[in-house]
Amino acid sequence: MCMMQVLNKAAAGACLWSLLQSCNANDAGISYTDYINPDTVTPIGITADSTVYQQRLLHLVHNKPSDKWPVDKEEPLPRAILPYNRILAYYGNFYTPAMGVLGIPEQEMLTRLKAEAARWQSADTVLPVLPALHYIAVTAQSQPGTSGKYRLRMPVTQLDKAVSMAADNHLLLFFDVQVGLSTLQEELPPLEPYLRMPGVHLGIDPEYSMKNKAVPCTTIGTFDAAEINYAISFLAGIVKRYHLPPKVLVVHRFTQAMLTNYKNIRVVPEVQVVINMDGFGSPAKKIDSYKGFVSREPVQFTGFKLFYKVDPQTGKRIMEPAEVIALYPSPVYIQYQ
Repeated sequence: MCMMQVLNKAAAGACLWSLLQSCNANDAGISYTDYINPDTVTPIGITADSTVYQQRLLHLVHNKPSDKWPVDKEEPLPRAILPYNRILAYYGNFYTPAMGVLGIPEQEMLTRLKAEAARWQSADTVLPVLPALHYIAVTAQSQPGTSGKYRLRMPVTQLDKAVSMAADNHLLLFFDVQVGLSTLQEELPPLEPYLRMPGVHLGIDPEYSMKNKAVPCTTIGTFDAAEINYAISFLAGIVKRYHLPPKVLVVHRFTQAMLTNYKNIRVVPEVQVVINMDGFGSPAKKIDSYKGFVSREPVQFTGFKLFYKVDPQTGKRIMEPAEVIALYPSPVYIQYQ
């Protein structure tokens, strides 16, 4: 999420416009490469019968099903990741640590990710923990750029770097999209050559979808269910065309207005939808946000974000794995920034 105004760190904040002037990024559009072997990123999932599926769903609600959880959906397609695993993702951009932990030196980051995954695995031995990179491929900007859309697409060299890093280290990979004044309809198609790789998934951030034409980071944006449905349909089409395992779609949320008409979101077998609580602050504040904006409005699966720096700064400490796992329902996607 954008924290420039909240934390008064504009000089080191989320926007990369100044930093990338010397790079090969083209904010008017990138011709994304189509040469990477779709099999270089291998999906991780298990073939499970309906009994295992139901057991995993019950595990996520601590064996106490309610009228909301677990969400009653048909059994996932073969090689689906959820609910058979828990994803543990490191978030950010390789250019700067100001946007998240992905910006620290590569080997340090990978070592920390491995150790964090082991910590979560110890906290819940039922669900295998799958480490992941969650890379911001389209970042909202404080300047309009030549496109006038207040967003910057990362150069293909950086996207390829993320793919190679994930493949070399047996990680899942998510590409995150902050549309600014653009739209998902404009920003997702250029990413298709990557999204058709089996282990590459998608994140979309309503915070930076500026329906009121405001500059990103000056106010909080929003996505409607219709836009979420477009992303679902886009991913489902890729899964069908290339005979892929289901994709995971992560939708960030920490306010009521960030996601409207949630009941109209159409979940399909080809896409597994995670609503990810990505607010910062004290444990009590984060739990309240999770209950109010994620648990109370069920879609399919849930996620939870933790901030290495900002949570301790604004809430005195960062939550422990056992505290997050104990939430109802237990999140299957964990993100660290």
